[in-house]
Amino acid sequence: MTHAATVTDADGRPIQTVGRRKEAIVRVRLLPGTGQFTLNGRTIEEYFPNKVHQQLIREPFVILEKGEQYDVVGLLHGGGVSGQAGALRLAIARALIEVEPDDRPALKKAGFLTRDPRVTERKKYGLKKARKAPQYSKR
Repeated sequence: MTHAATVTDADGRPIQTVGRRKEAIVRVRLLPGTGQFTLNGRTIEEYFPNKVHQQLIREPFVILEKGEQYDVVGLLHGGGVSGQAGALRLAIARALIEVEPDDRPALKKAGFLTRDPRVTERKKYGLKKARKAPQYSKR
């Protein structure tokens, strides 16, 4: 992570938050800047070529109209592309609240502060997948 001038909390520590979704874990640091994303050393366009994911990630900034105020440095690992995008959005929303607690109602109303609890259901014995049973044959 870079050691530029950081956005700090009340104790003078840099704003760092964690977002999780499915198996993905994302750590985010918020820096004052121009709206650039550095995700594992790459830009948002390189890391998330899918425009839907890019839009999903930028939503917290769009709702608060703060898109050009902060740079985001993110460390992502685990999970897949979609899970990482969701985790990043949660981490960004949490970071924005630490910067400006007054923004909480807007982000909460949009549902950006809820950790999506849906995870893969485990496979059960006697079944082919979590719920798919072998074909039933009467004779």
